[in-house]
Amino acid sequence: MNPRTPAAAPLLLALALALLGSGCSGGVEGTPGATGLRDPYFPGLGNGGYDVTHYGLKLDVDPAAAHLRGTATITARATRRLSAFRLDLAGLHVESASVEGRPAAVNRAGRELTIRPGAAVEDRLREGRTFTTVVRYVGSPQTLTDADGQREGWLPTADGAVALGQPTGSMAWFPGNHHPSDKAAYDVEVTVPEPLTAVSNGELVSRRTVNGRTAYRWRTAEPMASYLATVAVGEFTTRRSRTPDGIRLFTAVDPESAAASEEVLARIPAVLTWAAEKFGPYPFTSAGAIVEREDDATYALETQNRPFFPGPPDTALLVHELAHQWFGDSVTPKSWRDMWLNEGFATYAEWLWAADHDGVPVGESFAKAYEDDANWAFPPADPPAASDLSDPPVYGRGAMVVHRVRLATDDDEAFFALVRGWTEKYRHGNASTDDFTAYVERRTGRDLTGLWDAWLRGGSRPPLEG
Repeated sequence: MNPRTPAAAPLLLALALALLGSGCSGGVEGTPGATGLRDPYFPGLGNGGYDVTHYGLKLDVDPAAAHLRGTATITARATRRLSAFRLDLAGLHVESASVEGRPAAVNRAGRELTIRPGAAVEDRLREGRTFTTVVRYVGSPQTLTDADGQREGWLPTADGAVALGQPTGSMAWFPGNHHPSDKAAYDVEVTVPEPLTAVSNGELVSRRTVNGRTAYRWRTAEPMASYLATVAVGEFTTRRSRTPDGIRLFTAVDPESAAASEEVLARIPAVLTWAAEKFGPYPFTSAGAIVEREDDATYALETQNRPFFPGPPDTALLVHELAHQWFGDSVTPKSWRDMWLNEGFATYAEWLWAADHDGVPVGESFAKAYEDDANWAFPPADPPAASDLSDPPVYGRGAMVVHRVRLATDDDEAFFALVRGWTEKYRHGNASTDDFTAYVERRTGRDLTGLWDAWLRGGSRPPLEG
């Protein structure tokens, strides 16, 4: 039994008010939203009964004290008649919650919050109606360890912190429906002490300083999966510009990485132009990068609009993460089983860049991947466990699947038209492996069962013939 503390009082008050408002019925009529979305690898991740359309996050961050105070305003549409709904949140203490401006009861079980509104808002929780939830929370955000041992969530850095969300880390800094199938627009305001800068996704809308603390407000208008949301706090060297096509660029680089990053980051406009020719129009209005120090993390991540790099990236890594803006960020997997669509296409983009700029034919990159035993540990569309989602078959064998699709089309013109059609059809949406295979067969007019059985789902290395 937890001791009663002053911090618990708002929750007790909310519970009492919700019960008083519910009358004899015991609360809102309907059924609770499901716990988890039955993801193949993270069955408890996400929540059923509603779709989030917008997150308004207001964060006050003190990195030196490892302290965060947040207010999350979540706008969602009910997909069934709800009596309660759930949010994912790890570690942080919830001070209060309200639905449509009225106090709501909150129950916590591990990383799951159950929000139970009073009967006064019953009509707003009917199927198809939109409702707004406000959650106020505080505490020391956690660094989580995912299934393959990587650190995610809220990561302290040399002079601040960075939030990295793949696959489950976003729940460490804000409550939400943290599954890639539920994408939303975001407004993120982060207040930090001077001289720190706060960087997030999308476009910088405003910046204001009061009493030595600066609030940075960022807006992401296009839908974004929560694992792609980020906040980076530090003493960055920042630069703003535009590409010839009018895409807004914003880069934030740790001063220790600035000199070594300058040449590669200067290639962002050229890479975006090249990628647009291959994959279709760039799907967002802003782009850029966040570059920290090498010791601040162990991996790069395709955080939307602004990929994260732990230390100066090389060109191949820049191409990979920018290609993800099409594959993963705009066209987002329906479940984590579909992650090979992200990584296979991003790896194939590396092969295409090497062919166009380094004189390495795609066939040579394919042959190297084919001979690598690590790529044949399991089928890319069926990793054995969550700990295998970032293993070589998802990347290298995933790229081989893309190349075999290319060989199955009439010519390169038809193949790249197929790819551009894919990114257009599912732009700002979600797609599964089955969506992809059906789409390719429609576009090619061919039954490609043999290709999928051998290269995508097969358990062993197929012969190159056929």
